[in-house]
Amino acid sequence: MTHYLHTMIRVADPDAAIAFFKLIGLEEIRRKESEKGRFTLIFLAAPGQEDVAELELTYNWPPQDGSAPETYDGGRNFGHLAYRVDDIYATCQRLMDAGHTINRPPRDGHMAFVRSPDGISVELLQDGYLDPQEPWASMENTGSW
Repeated sequence: MTHYLHTMIRVADPDAAIAFFKLIGLEEIRRKESEKGRFTLIFLAAPGQEDVAELELTYNWPPQDGSAPETYDGGRNFGHLAYRVDDIYATCQRLMDAGHTINRPPRDGHMAFVRSPDGISVELLQDGYLDPQEPWASMENTGSW
């Protein structure tokens, strides 16, 4: 039997990534640091979703020799992460208030897209139905999503 474990994304700034996903409602559930491998694994999940649907943030430590750290521009085969939220308007507002751009606003009250600090596309889907509301209904798309 196959059992889904997690999705992994590489991040350049763990604190910024954690803060971003916290705005969506995810919480850090465990962390593993490897001195020998020079990396940190940080696992996040929505409350009650531990061991069901986790997100692994992988942070590769900068080289010991002082050279530039790795940079990431997205995988060729990666599309987006998707999360169902209780109130898409409130979630998008929290993200905007924290300085994030809503690339595809929830004009229809159902779906929005935003990018994480590492450029990962995140789809937000409304749990249930909300009527279209301003200013969201009139907002244009920004950038790519």
